[in-house]
Amino acid sequence: METLETRRLVLRDWRESDSSDLYEYGKDDRVGPNAGWPVHKSPEESKAVVKMFIEDNDCYAIVLKAENKVIGGIGMHNRQPDEDLKELKQREIGYALNPAYWGTGYVPEAVEALIKYGFEKMDLDLIWCGHYDFNDKSKRVVEKCGFNYKFTRYVTMRLLDNKPARELVYNITKDEYYSKKD
Repeated sequence: METLETRRLVLRDWRESDSSDLYEYGKDDRVGPNAGWPVHKSPEESKAVVKMFIEDNDCYAIVLKAENKVIGGIGMHNRQPDEDLKELKQREIGYALNPAYWGTGYVPEAVEALIKYGFEKMDLDLIWCGHYDFNDKSKRVVEKCGFNYKFTRYVTMRLLDNKPARELVYNITKDEYYSKKD
């Protein structure tokens, strides 16, 4: 994937050397369960996840320029939350951030960079984003970044012992993106 840069961040491919930064926040129980994945139990688990990110090639490391440190991850996943729109060129954004950096505006900054990249470089028609009903921090990011609520669906969080959850799903269209730019 193409490296993206914002005022304070670099969004780049994951490297195996990033696994200790991932473990730093992956072991925090405020992060993974809010995003649908379990707490990392060991540095080796974080290494395996980084290898998966590298293989899947749809997730960026969020690097804070001031510290040259990976503080989170953000993906542009090839998912289609609404089967009725499957003919459209689309992606879904998902993200996680080290709690030491919560409240700084880094995730909205990264999301906005991916939205711009998605519409201006990938020529997408639609970008999705969602959050579980208990994840108020992600809800705030979605609101700040201009996504529009579309529907709620009931899901089973398979990585969290099949815990049931409500996922609120939002999107932004190419037309909406360009009308906000004008």
